[in-house]
Amino acid sequence: MHAPEIVLLTRRDCHLCEAARETVGRVAASLGLGWSEQLIDDDADLTERFAEEVPVVLVDGVQRDFWKIDEARLRRTVEAAARD
Repeated sequence: MHAPEIVLLTRRDCHLCEAARETVGRVAASLGLGWSEQLIDDDADLTERFAEEVPVVLVDGVQRDFWKIDEARLRRTVEAAARD
């Protein structure tokens, strides 16, 4: 079992990002995991790739959800990744 890497990609002044922070934080805390946030505003490659989808959740480097983050789906995804 391993601790999956959870990364939330966000932008400044993004109301969906605020809600996503809360959701990712709840899921990670309930599973005893850490997570990180990365602003895409100052990264041209990330902005080009994800500009229309922010916020985006990556689990072990794979995009798993975007816009409105579904808490139950994220929990299932992280739990499955931890078993791999």
